[in-house]
Amino acid sequence: MSTKVNTDRPIRAAQDQGEKVAHSRGFDWLARSGFVARGLIYGIIGVLAVKLALGDGDGKATNQQGALRTIAHQPFGRTLLTIVAIGLGGYALWRFIRAAIGHGPEATDSGFDRVAGLASGVAYAILCVTAVKILSGAPTSDSGQPQKPAAGVLDWTAGPWLVGAAGAVLVGVAIYQGYKGLSQSFLDDSKTERMSRGGLRLFTTVGVVGHVARMVVFGLVGYFLIKAAVEYSPSQAVGLDGALARLQYASYGPILLGVVAAGLVAFALYSIADARYRRI
Repeated sequence: MSTKVNTDRPIRAAQDQGEKVAHSRGFDWLARSGFVARGLIYGIIGVLAVKLALGDGDGKATNQQGALRTIAHQPFGRTLLTIVAIGLGGYALWRFIRAAIGHGPEATDSGFDRVAGLASGVAYAILCVTAVKILSGAPTSDSGQPQKPAAGVLDWTAGPWLVGAAGAVLVGVAIYQGYKGLSQSFLDDSKTERMSRGGLRLFTTVGVVGHVARMVVFGLVGYFLIKAAVEYSPSQAVGLDGALARLQYASYGPILLGVVAAGLVAFALYSIADARYRRI
């Protein structure tokens, strides 16, 4: 009995500390700054994709890491990237704490939400580390070029299954994003009662369009990972930038790419607005 009590004590202490952090004003500020940082990154990706769809001479597709590099090259870029890195770190911390204790001061999570939150926290923590590396001048891996990692994994005994499973997970994420958008269930996470009627309509519109656009890009990345696994061809694997570039060469490619790019800009606007209205 005493052994169990001694074992439970550190766990309860960690939970209590998590509760204190989750209810602090600084934590609220960090979490909301993370939504702004996420919106800024998706906005840059969307704008560059729009330029690519319009045939701009300098237009190019990019991924999250490329967006961070774009920020760094702007006037006052280091200062802005530092703020973005803090926001990404705050967003990751918010996700980790919500995954650990199952709620924040304003909302609670289901078991599925906690698992999804943990995965999201890991992804944004990696982005935060990438931003810090860019600021420090340290070399960063090109996460937008997954061919080399895919080639390495495909050589493993169960490699094709692992790559295919990763693709299937991304397809599942895409379906979930589409569901959230089309069902408008994302509104449950925000304080819509504080919005004006016109503000709610606009927020709903950019939220629906943005989630559907994310469904398309995640679905494409997942599809090409599955294709790489089935055909045992690492060159088929693409990242976010590769998925956008592939759209350009499809039938009615520039139109499709323009629509998806505009959707990513819409998701950026949704994220920035949600920084104010999200139930933390």
